[in-house]
Amino acid sequence: MPAPSGPGDAGTFRFRHPVEVRFRDLDPMGHAHHSLALIYFEEARGAYWREVVGRTGLEGIDFIMGETHVRHHARVRYPARLEVGVRVTSLGAKSFTMEYELRTGSGELLASGRTAQVMYDYAAACSKPIPPEVRRAIRAFEGGVA
Repeated sequence: MPAPSGPGDAGTFRFRHPVEVRFRDLDPMGHAHHSLALIYFEEARGAYWREVVGRTGLEGIDFIMGETHVRHHARVRYPARLEVGVRVTSLGAKSFTMEYELRTGSGELLASGRTAQVMYDYAAACSKPIPPEVRRAIRAFEGGVA
């Protein structure tokens, strides 16, 4: 995984999505359970897919998860309103990679991560190429994504 963005690099994530740390997110140690970074990333990924790619509803989610990676940098505490930065860093023929950063309102980096998504045809039960309109939308938003 590439080195996570530092506090000065927060602007490199053009898409940002707020998430709330909920009381139910706490584990017995008093901070958000380590698995919740993936949930926060998922919420932001869904918002990116709706707002940037323009796909809504369950039928608009035509990818599956191929890989996930999370690095924890600091404890996630309650209560908090956090921000997830999301970006697409690569587009393949049938898959794409997204990177994430979870930050506090003051900019402290709490978690970073990466996921690989594979475009998927649920009716045929197999992978499929990234649709041209999805590729265009992501490139228009992200700029130099390969």
